[in-house]
Amino acid sequence: MTHETDKPLEEGQQPEAAQQQTEEQLPEVDLAAEVARLEAELNEQREAVLRAKAEVDNIRRRSAQDVEKAHKFALEKFAGDLLPVADSLERALELGDVSDEALKPMLEGIELTLKSFHSATNKYGLEVVDPVGQPFNPELHQAMAMQPSPEHPANTVLTVVQKGYSLNGRLLRPAMVVVSTAG
Repeated sequence: MTHETDKPLEEGQQPEAAQQQTEEQLPEVDLAAEVARLEAELNEQREAVLRAKAEVDNIRRRSAQDVEKAHKFALEKFAGDLLPVADSLERALELGDVSDEALKPMLEGIELTLKSFHSATNKYGLEVVDPVGQPFNPELHQAMAMQPSPEHPANTVLTVVQKGYSLNGRLLRPAMVVVSTAG
């Protein structure tokens, strides 16, 4: 009985076992290339997911900052509209005659009202900028005049014409001041 395996091999022909081994190697080469391609695609997808995650984190952080700023500075316009009220109360105290007994109760009432006003606004972050005796700071003060002063160093705030205000660290209105010059 002769089997196909017993046939004599013609020139250039390989035995069946060798042919099977060659056929098995070919798919391995293709599999290796496919694995490399899939790994590269997986890496690209990982990078895309990481970029998307980073973008979402950035959006979340920016949104949280925007909400915080909105809460912090929501009262900015309202507080700015109240500043003339504080100015009027302060002027009334400055111009009032303390020696006049008839005006004394009214001036005390104005003083208590002003203290109450500042107490209420301080709870919401409104702070007074009153820089008498401090060095001039153009970020917080607006120079209205320069005045020679032998007692003070140059660029020192001598008087405050109008107090400034800040809301949660942000300047609402600069203090209007008279600044010393060397003299």
